[in-house]
Amino acid sequence: MKRNSLKYIAAVATVIIGLSSCSSDDDGGVVDSVDFSGTFAQEDQMGRPGINTVLGGSVKNSFNVTIPSEQGAAFQQSFLDQAVALHAAFGAEYETNILGLDATTLTTILASDVLQVAPNAPTTYYDGTNILTGRNLTDDVIDISLILLFGGQDGNRFNGQDDGNGGTLPILVTDGVDASGETPSAMFPYLEAPHSM
Repeated sequence: MKRNSLKYIAAVATVIIGLSSCSSDDDGGVVDSVDFSGTFAQEDQMGRPGINTVLGGSVKNSFNVTIPSEQGAAFQQSFLDQAVALHAAFGAEYETNILGLDATTLTTILASDVLQVAPNAPTTYYDGTNILTGRNLTDDVIDISLILLFGGQDGNRFNGQDDGNGGTLPILVTDGVDASGETPSAMFPYLEAPHSM
């Protein structure tokens, strides 16, 4: 998933660079106008990657083409139902998460796919103190989202531990992709050097 996120970032960066570098004059000036005529259709949401994948269920495609201002009313209940069903599938009930949010409150927040920005707080998806104040390039948004959904009060609920019935709980609080060694560039478009395979 992280590699796909980087692909999306690269695609957006390419479009932005392309639009900003186009000019009718040779002095590298500002674009006078951009032609947005034609028919456009929204295909995806990326404010909070992974949320629709986990909670969207049968409404994933509808969620992707709905504008954020209409998403909460349209999808909060189905997101709540899906969150409850995912926990029930493992014989558990949703447990208030590390932010103190119950299932209804959390899915109300997540049902509108927007990325909040707090100009007077550190930019982070979650750093232990600040919550959804933006998104750093080094934030592991998938793991943070999974912890908020499945981690319970200590963030470690579904982490392969004993389930109390002689079995083990699945690992649902991480995607298993280690983010160590990720070093985004300090310059736009902030992409790091390609990894060798």
